[in-house]
Amino acid sequence: MTERRGPLHLGFLLFPGFPMACLTSAIEPLRAANEITGRREFRWTLVAETPAPVRSSAEIGFDPDQTLQMVEGLDQLYLLAPPTAGFADPRRSPARLRWLDRTGVTLGAFSGGIFPLARAGLMEARPCSVHWCYEAAFKAEFPGVEAREAAILRDGRRTTASGAGAVFDLMLRLIDERLGRDCMTEVACWFQHPFVRDADASQKVPVPRSGGTTDSLPPQIREAVRLFETHVEDPLRIPDVAAAVGLSGRHFERLFKRETGQSPLRYYHHLRLAKARQRVLYSDESLREIAA
Repeated sequence: MTERRGPLHLGFLLFPGFPMACLTSAIEPLRAANEITGRREFRWTLVAETPAPVRSSAEIGFDPDQTLQMVEGLDQLYLLAPPTAGFADPRRSPARLRWLDRTGVTLGAFSGGIFPLARAGLMEARPCSVHWCYEAAFKAEFPGVEAREAAILRDGRRTTASGAGAVFDLMLRLIDERLGRDCMTEVACWFQHPFVRDADASQKVPVPRSGGTTDSLPPQIREAVRLFETHVEDPLRIPDVAAAVGLSGRHFERLFKRETGQSPLRYYHHLRLAKARQRVLYSDESLREIAA
């Protein structure tokens, strides 16, 4: 817990189609912390490129408190956007973000907001959290930016969270750092938030057609899935994957099918199709480029 000072001021830069769940997951824990302490420990400002209302992914409009060009006094600014979002003013808006960075504001992104943050040139040589749905499209557009599986990643004055649940956990961490663990736990219990993820926790990623998640798989199968994930463009031979995880080919086939409900080859094929679909949905690449 840190010593008392003025409220921590967070800004949320909204792009059309932004994920509303991420916004409420950010604001509600902070509101609860203020109510529990009886003090304004946190304040927040909704920011947009223009004064016009911004419609969320749920088709609900939000009136911004400030425009990006005019906002001042922020400690942190987070971008909330779909992955295909572009800047309404592609010259002045990225320049303003870079100016905020130079003045010491922590910049970050929730969910698809990592795309415009990277397009503004503010993620060079920095690791970031990228939602598993967007990973293939992000890596295709930004091969020089390190996309990680972490649910939350804080690297100096950059903070990225992969999705709404991760955003809630990030806010709990801010509450813990400012007000202590007792307050953080009470806020989590207000919302019946079942657990607080460790700082290095990975995202929950579904195993296609199994109803489970990758973190619940046995270590050898989890490692095989990781190898498949990292070799989508340059496919590996199934016997080579079996050898890499220390299993015979037959044992690997049996264990993989038992744990996932499908053969390694079928899983790999489905994974490659899913990654191609992500690039179709969330990138500007042509079908010819994706199929190459």
